[in-house]
Amino acid sequence: MALSFELPTFGLGCAPLGGNGGAFGMATETAADTVVQHCLAHGVTFFDTAPAYGAGLSEIRLGRALQGVPRSYFQIGTKIGVVVNADGSTERSYRRDAVKRSIDDSLQRLGVDFVEVAHIHDADADENFRIALDEAYPVLADLKAQGVIRAIGAGMNQWQREADFARNADFDCFLLAGRYTLLEQEPIHEYLPLCLTKGISVFLGGVFNTGILATGSIPTAQYQYRSATPEIMAKTRRIEAICAQYDVPLKAAALQFPLAHPAVRSLVVGMIAAAEVDQNLAALHAPIPVAFWAALREDGLIDAMAPTPIQDHGCG
Repeated sequence: MALSFELPTFGLGCAPLGGNGGAFGMATETAADTVVQHCLAHGVTFFDTAPAYGAGLSEIRLGRALQGVPRSYFQIGTKIGVVVNADGSTERSYRRDAVKRSIDDSLQRLGVDFVEVAHIHDADADENFRIALDEAYPVLADLKAQGVIRAIGAGMNQWQREADFARNADFDCFLLAGRYTLLEQEPIHEYLPLCLTKGISVFLGGVFNTGILATGSIPTAQYQYRSATPEIMAKTRRIEAICAQYDVPLKAAALQFPLAHPAVRSLVVGMIAAAEVDQNLAALHAPIPVAFWAALREDGLIDAMAPTPIQDHGCG
């Protein structure tokens, strides 16, 4: 299967919209509205959210920000797997009734009557994987046939389970977070070729590995939600040295590298300020010489099988 509609190559990850300032760069309500409006004004029209992000708050804020915007101007991806109760508590379920309720609630919070993508969210555990295949997937297939969703996906932080989904059902897309980046390319050998074979479009989240590829090897650098290890810091410094040699911003290399793979359709990046949007769009368009990528490969910093960019990427 494959996506039946076009998506921009750069989208807003809306997990931070489910917070209220403070840790992990969570957005206030005002900031959430501002960043969504700024995205729309600059061609970033794909928004990835989920009920799990702030117990529905991310969806509510996104829906408010999109009020009055023609539906044809934007695309939304959301997820199933977490149901938000009336008291604000949440529960994880991939059962048939929970999936139906989750989609209905998401549509209400977002203020729309359909979404482009519905991902099965974080069904990593064996028991959740089985239930998701047996119960969640058939519900999503029915909803797709009805036009309530336009694509069926799965979203998580490990490629192995998404590969299992690909082998057991027909998916349109996957969202993979933090596993195909400038710092690690393990999915290049099995997962990405499988997605190509199956016609599955891949959205990549976490392309900065939760921080270090945006901030560089500063003492407080984060890698996969933890303090970066000495090994990761050392590898990042080697990449930074080559960036300096070719006058390439680290953030530009981190954004442009994964888009070179033909299975990758879009990047999903969390942002909470207009300035972040502008900086990332500039990095996405920054010229990078072919010799830079060759130098990274020669130094063993990127996998020999990983394709590298040959031209600039835009938002369309």
